[in-house]
Amino acid sequence: MTLHALPIVFTLLVWWCATGLVLLAVNRPPASYRRSLIVATVILAASVIGLSWASREATVPGAYVAFLCGVLIWGWLEMSYYTGVLTGPRPLPCPAGVSAWRRFVLALKASLYHELAIVAFAGGTIALTWGAPNQVGTWTFVTLWLMRWSAKLNIFLGVPHLNLQWFPDHLRYLESFIVRRPMNALFPFSILLSLTAAASVLSTVVRSDATSTEIVSALLVGSLILLAVLEHGFLVLTLPDSALWNWALPAARQCRQDIPGRLPPTLIDTPSAGRCRRACEPLAGLKPASAFASSPPRPAPTTNGR
Repeated sequence: MTLHALPIVFTLLVWWCATGLVLLAVNRPPASYRRSLIVATVILAASVIGLSWASREATVPGAYVAFLCGVLIWGWLEMSYYTGVLTGPRPLPCPAGVSAWRRFVLALKASLYHELAIVAFAGGTIALTWGAPNQVGTWTFVTLWLMRWSAKLNIFLGVPHLNLQWFPDHLRYLESFIVRRPMNALFPFSILLSLTAAASVLSTVVRSDATSTEIVSALLVGSLILLAVLEHGFLVLTLPDSALWNWALPAARQCRQDIPGRLPPTLIDTPSAGRCRRACEPLAGLKPASAFASSPPRPAPTTNGR
């Protein structure tokens, strides 16, 4: 029982903690970003060394270490993006009235450096573990990469729910690329393909000849895919998913404890005021466009985003 339960619990804890720590870091004052990135870079270097070692260890401990290192390497990319260090050549809002294709091109330019960095890191991870017996770290990174791209495409095409209050102030311009729709044509296929991949990975668990290392490895990667499917579900279902990370969003939590729509006087002139205002009214001033048509005229948003 422990052999099967522990990898699932471990995946849940790593996913929850890693997401929360990134949110906690980017919701601090911008003056703290440099220190956070230095810490994250040290962790990145340790993770690369750890992955190099773990990839040669076809053991249960090696699988856990490789999985953790893969998540931490991805975490550095998330930190570099949300702190605004690695975004794109055009960090500007989407103009009103542009076509869907033009909106896609501009959205890509807004995060091009980040996307290229992901591809470079993926290539480096694959090269680092090439031919090694333990590929858990590589598959962990690739899973995060592909599922994040799937989520971004679905958000671009239109979903009904998104935690816009998670965007820090310097990335608020990304809201202008987002549309609201009950569903888009890609979403069912994203879920179907993801569940098929999870079933394929987890099929190892029921094999009679599977070793303990193979079972743990499959459960780690398979559980991560299912968590990514859950995150996709958060985009279309009305669920209080942000409550999972209240501890990482102090301003939002403070705002929810007060009268809805009003800011406590002590927050009006503080650095947290903007974040608190977005938590209370995350869609204020936002007029999303249709996913498959031109963006309707709207006021230009002020100058924000796995």
